[in-house]
Amino acid sequence: MTDVADRARAGFDREFGGSPAGRWAAPGRVNLIGEHTDYNDGFVLPFALPLRTVAAAGPQDGARWTVWSELSGETIEFGADEVAEPARVTGWGAYVAGVVWALREAGHDVPGARLAIASDVPLGAGLSSSAALEAAVMTALVDLGGLDLPAERQPRLAQRAENHYVGAPTGIMDQSAAIRCRDGHALFLDCRSEEVEHIPFDLHGAGLAMLVVDSRAPHRHADGEYAARRRSCEAAAAQLGVRALRDVGVDQLDAALARLDDPETRRRARHVVTEDQRVLDTVALLRTGRVREIGPLLTASHVSMRDDFEITVPEIDTAVEAALEAGALGARMTGGGFGGCVLALVEADAAETVASAVAAAYADKGFQAPAHVTVLPAPGATRLD
Repeated sequence: MTDVADRARAGFDREFGGSPAGRWAAPGRVNLIGEHTDYNDGFVLPFALPLRTVAAAGPQDGARWTVWSELSGETIEFGADEVAEPARVTGWGAYVAGVVWALREAGHDVPGARLAIASDVPLGAGLSSSAALEAAVMTALVDLGGLDLPAERQPRLAQRAENHYVGAPTGIMDQSAAIRCRDGHALFLDCRSEEVEHIPFDLHGAGLAMLVVDSRAPHRHADGEYAARRRSCEAAAAQLGVRALRDVGVDQLDAALARLDDPETRRRARHVVTEDQRVLDTVALLRTGRVREIGPLLTASHVSMRDDFEITVPEIDTAVEAALEAGALGARMTGGGFGGCVLALVEADAAETVASAVAAAYADKGFQAPAHVTVLPAPGATRLD
């Protein structure tokens, strides 16, 4: 298969008859640690993947936007009327229209454009293909229009597009990772203040790699269960008299849990409070280059998601257990849960051995065969040419 950037250019040439003004790329992401902490005003630590969505783009007269998608083979067109209010454009095009809408709502004079979209970020795997699309389109439109919109302000607008135009209740993490990550680093994000710190994450220098296993598990009741977890966390914070569970420290956890009557609410709160601390502990290790030592924190995160937050599924648990038995230093589910991907921190030369062990465990249980890729931290959104 040709490079995704070449496919985007070829799509533009074919659909629009001429060369684009440029190509802009934005990555998928995985969250190294910090799950369901984002909407609790907590901490997350994503890094960008080398898998990218690319927008080849050029100007178009007037307030109109024409977009071709490699995935669907469709070309859609919409104008200012369709982006005047949310949900006028639906399907995959809503993510593109939503970016235009959010930029215009923020007072920016968004240029008309033609865009050809190609992507290597798989859909439905929990690698944030939607944020990659939003970030690639936003970066292209900002550059084409010479808009005064620095990178640190772009994630909030991309999130607004997804929340209010598309109607998906995502936090700020996915868009922040797609736009603001750096090569060889993880992005330490405070979801309350939106402050970021680029944390060195030199897997290659440590002789390690990150194995990303797509569980291929169908997402089971993910939307309803996600909402239920969020309600539990909000209820716990209200009972404890704090703005969000981020405001409960691990040294206060036992006393806080004793004040919560419902056992399920206690489990949910315990996960969030301990997960925030695991993020902080992981950051502390990475700041001093102790990459190998984060493995137990990843595994502890998975146990907490499995037992306290109850968001894993048999395929996910099987992948984690098999990876650890095959020598992974740590492994955990990443993403919102009920499907998606598993991360395994592995010796660089053992990645395929661990992946084979996961595949064998799947076969033993009759699960659909998983997919995998070995990655190093990649850069965020950027102009390619």
